[in-house]
This record gives sequence, structure tokens and C-alpha cells, in this order.
Amino acid sequence: MLEPRVIFDCLVGACTSALAIFMLRRYAFLLGLMDHPDQRKQHVGDVPLVGGLAIFMGITVGAAAYGHFHWFVKILIDTAMLLTLLGALDDRFDLSVRDRLLIQALAILTVIASTGVYIHTLGHIFGYEMKLGWLGPPLTVVAIIGLMNAFNLMDGIDGLAGSLELVSIVAIVMLANPPALQEMALLLALLATASLPYLITNLGFMGRKIFLGDAGSMLIGYLLAWALVRMSQTSQTHLSPVDVLWCVALPVLDTFAVMLRRIRQGKSPFKPDRGHIHHILMDAGLGPRATLLALIALAIGLALVGAFISHAARSAGLNLAAFCFTVMMYIVTVTQVRARQEANRQGRHPAPTRVANKRIQT
Repeated sequence: MLEPRVIFDCLVGACTSALAIFMLRRYAFLLGLMDHPDQRKQHVGDVPLVGGLAIFMGITVGAAAYGHFHWFVKILIDTAMLLTLLGALDDRFDLSVRDRLLIQALAILTVIASTGVYIHTLGHIFGYEMKLGWLGPPLTVVAIIGLMNAFNLMDGIDGLAGSLELVSIVAIVMLANPPALQEMALLLALLATASLPYLITNLGFMGRKIFLGDAGSMLIGYLLAWALVRMSQTSQTHLSPVDVLWCVALPVLDTFAVMLRRIRQGKSPFKPDRGHIHHILMDAGLGPRATLLALIALAIGLALVGAFISHAARSAGLNLAAFCFTVMMYIVTVTQVRARQEANRQGRHPAPTRVANKRIQT
């Protein structure tokens, strides 16, 4: 049961986030934080990119109201501020991939060097503990950057990234024992409640629409990734490193599928396109809201499958094998559906030309 103090701090964070949305939305144009529609971005009109900044302000004020965090969370919030500013600069100036990755890596290494928290072990796989030794810090950097960018890639339709964040937090509660690490439980609660005003506004229920922006997707991915690392590396929470994958399954699956496809096509894995699962569902005829609901249901389903396997099998090896099988099935299914859609598009384009030529000849 949540303590009254925690509920109060979360309300402070949510109210701060809502107030920040109201203020930042008015000055987004002056700050240059506007998203303009183009061939890939098919929204209507210019939309403020201030959701991430508002969420960070809510988390920061809520954390300050609590005031009893240990060193790890303090360092985490400080480096999250750096990455939120980096995301805002990327929204404004479209920074290079190299610059973004470098600063993200430096922020993660700062947390590792200051706190000693990183992925030490992958757990017991088929009876053997997979200790990482010197591979732990670089793997932690890759994993956290990967999840940050996974949420960035999933931020393609209204409400998706924020909704998947909430599903991930619920999955963590379902698979772990968050109260065993009270400060991590509170940080996740602050992240969830500070995100609610953004979600309500992004979905058009409160004033003019805003977008999350790279600042928000980086922030969400960063805090979730570190929470999962911290909780999976202690026996207090009963969250195994393999369980972590199920908590963020849909962003991870879609990122694997998209990057594999881009590499096979000889493209940069970081080059944006319209090949994500939400694009595929919309090209299949679903509207934005139906696509959102379908993907939320899929994310919840994956989390429930993970929880069932974790509790039924009680074997990290079988759990990992089940997740790898899910990854392969997802990649095969999505790749085939997208290939059919591409073939149908290419088959439709030449037809009008042949008809037009026939009419001219006639």
C-alpha cells in the first residue's frame, strides 16, 4: 500500500508536469521546439515538442518534495537532466547520431563510475551464473542506449511511447517486488504520474496537442533502463535479468526487427523510416487510435506471457529461450507483412500508367 507521503509527492510531480505543459506550450515557438509535418511525419500543423521537458520537471519537483533519495537516484536525476537537455537540443537543431551516442554513453559511464551500479551478472542460465566481469560496464552502456533509442523509435503515434512506459512500469510491479527498493519504486511512481498530464494532452483531451520529443523518449528510456538494471542486480526484488526483457518486450522486439531490416537493405540502422509496427498496422487499414489500442494490448500480452513463464518455468534458461523464440517469430511475421505491403504498393503504381497509355493510344 502506498504511503500518504508517496501519494503527496506523486501529486506534486503530476501538478508540476501539468503546469509546465501549460507554460512551455506557450513559448515552444520562441524556443524553436516545434515539430513540423513532412513526408515521414504526417501530423496536422506544427506541434510543440515540450512533453519530455514537462515530465522531467514533474519528476524533479516530486523528488525534491520527497527529499530522501540515496546517492544513486541523485546521480541518476542529474544525468537525466543532461540527457533531457540533449534531447531538447536534438529537437531544436537535429544533432548527429554520433554526438547523441557520445553524450548518452558519457552520462551512463558517469553513473557507473559514481555508484558502481551496472550489469554484473545475467543470472543463472541452465545452472551456471553468467558473471560478466569487465564486460559488465560496456554491456550496460549498450543496453541502456538501446532502450533509450527503442522508446525513441516507438514514439511514432499519439500516446504510444507514454502508454508503453506505463505498461513497462506495471510489468515491473508484476514481475518484481519494487517496495524492496523503496527509492526505485518511488522514482517509477514519479515517472508514471508525471507522464499522465503529457499523455492526456498528447491524446487531445486537455488543450492543444503536444509531442514528447526526443527529450521525453530519452528520459523515459533512460530512467526505465536504470531502474531495471538496479532492480535486476539485487536479490531483494526477485527480478531476474531475463525478466527485464519481458518488461520492455515490445520496444525491444520492434527495434530488433527494424534495425535488422535496415542493415539487410544496406541502410543505416539509425536512419528513420516508416517501417515500425505502428506504421505497418496503419498501412493495413487501422486508424491511429485503433493502432494504439492494439499495441497496448500486445505489450500487455507480452508482459503477461513473461510473467507466466517466469513463475511457471522457474528457469532463467527456459525463460531466455522463450524470449528469443518470441523475437524470431516477431521479426519473421513483421518482415513478411511489410514485404507484402511493399509489393502491393509497387504493384499498384504501374497500373495507372498502363491505363493512361492505353487511353492516349485510343
